[in-house]
Amino acid sequence: MSNREYPDVPRVGVGAVVIKDDKVLLVKRGIAPSMGLWAIPGGGLELGETLQEGAEREILEETGVTIRAKLPPVYTFEFIEKDAAGRIHFHYVIVDLLADYISGEALGADDVDEACWLTARELNGLNVSQNTLRLLRAVQFIRD
Repeated sequence: MSNREYPDVPRVGVGAVVIKDDKVLLVKRGIAPSMGLWAIPGGGLELGETLQEGAEREILEETGVTIRAKLPPVYTFEFIEKDAAGRIHFHYVIVDLLADYISGEALGADDVDEACWLTARELNGLNVSQNTLRLLRAVQFIRD
């Protein structure tokens, strides 16, 4: 078990919505939680790191893409997952920022299986996390 699992306190996660040429940068998660789901790239905030620094580091680590994250946050949500015995397996408070694309090609790395740029239409039929869909609606990338 990693220290992310069965935490003593909620952990802070940070992600970034990066849009380039009417496409959003998404990753297919390679580890739990949400393994196999497409989501906004991001991860755990490190001690002493700002939200912007964390988002920029995580997106570079997971995708190879360099970004400039912007405040204020655009979306915040809780992710709580319990195991079969009812114990808290994961507990995150996720803070998502908008970000500008700077450079780099999208390549899955670190704890993701794939990274790519997708149009809103290309999201149809993919196994996208519900929180990611809510976020993309909130920033009006997806318009129902």
